Amino acid sequence: MSEFHNHMKIEFASISENEGFARVVVAAFVSQLDPTLDELTDIKTVVSEAVTNAIIHGYDNDPNGIVTISAEINGDVVRVTVSDRGAGIADLEQARQPLYTSKPELERSGMGFTIMENFMDQMEVETIVNQGTTVTMTKRIESKKALFN
Repeated sequence: MSEFHNHMKIEFASISENEGFARVVVAAFVSQLDPTLDELTDIKTVVSEAVTNAIIHGYDNDPNGIVTISAEINGDVVRVTVSDRGAGIADLEQARQPLYTSKPELERSGMGFTIMENFMDQMEVETIVNQGTTVTMTKRIESKKALFN
């Protein structure tokens, strides 16, 4: 059997109402690999975290921003990329520390990057101040389909 390849890309306004939409779209796309419920929950959670970061931190809740999600499947590996063209991150190392938040006035836990790193096999962050941030996450799906092929 040859390697399975597929990809998709969406853009949407940087409003919190679109966070749920993003989760569902990526989950539907990944479902073709027949992931376990835990794998699907992990992917939905990291998409939620990355999109929320883009909206709150990248665009400071400005509804005129655009969040872009692309996803691709290569064999049994899913790669999800969430990007914005917002504020960027001045100190990425600090931002990746558990419990750090640049917006302590919001009741957020500061665990977004930690969750993304722990729920996925790999996470990379590219950021430039005043130009935006791109988070790329990959996960191998232990597909039930693969067990029967």
